[in-house]
Amino acid sequence: MLTQAKKEFIEFMMSADVLRFGEFKTKSGRMTPYFVNTGNYRTGAQIAALGKFYAQCIKEACGDNFDAMFGPAYKGIPLVTAAAGSLSRDFGIDKPYFFNRKEAKDHGEGGSFVGYQPKDGDRLIIVEDVITAGTAVREVMPMLTGCADVSVRDMFISVNRCEVGQDSTKTAVMEVGEQFGIQVHSIVDVTDIHEYLKSQKAYEEVLPRMERYMEQYCKF
Repeated sequence: MLTQAKKEFIEFMMSADVLRFGEFKTKSGRMTPYFVNTGNYRTGAQIAALGKFYAQCIKEACGDNFDAMFGPAYKGIPLVTAAAGSLSRDFGIDKPYFFNRKEAKDHGEGGSFVGYQPKDGDRLIIVEDVITAGTAVREVMPMLTGCADVSVRDMFISVNRCEVGQDSTKTAVMEVGEQFGIQVHSIVDVTDIHEYLKSQKAYEEVLPRMERYMEQYCKF
């Protein structure tokens, strides 16, 4: 259901040129009529607003029932930073956050993580942009479980594309849940975007391409 809050987030992404329509190639190699590029957020006001959208989603799903927040490099870094700031400022939930380096540092304090250092027993959440095929999750989970005896039960993303993963009978989000026990929470999903476009005459040409793509790659 397209709530007012979801409508506001979709329009926020579009105003920042983060949600775009056209023809794009995803990380999984699929040609898609829409694309979400969180790298296009570039102002203080945008990242502050984005952090609050994420923080609201985290608060509703988890409250303060976790120990630390992880943002995968690179796009997850500003996302987890903004979300942590908003959780503290707007909701009184002050939690540590951390992110990974692409290459381990061999001088100074060293290590692969910047910020909080996970310890045994920690309950972590992941803050990321989107899930298309689940590739990024499979890359970061060995890092997280290899650094300490931690659990990762929840992941937060901007958009759930609802697309099939490695198994064509399941979505990538389903696969992530089955393989790692992670529940993925999204601020919006592709059905919300589709519903929004149906209400906007300016996107009448996009709708047929969107519907063909959803029919081919999406499962609900």
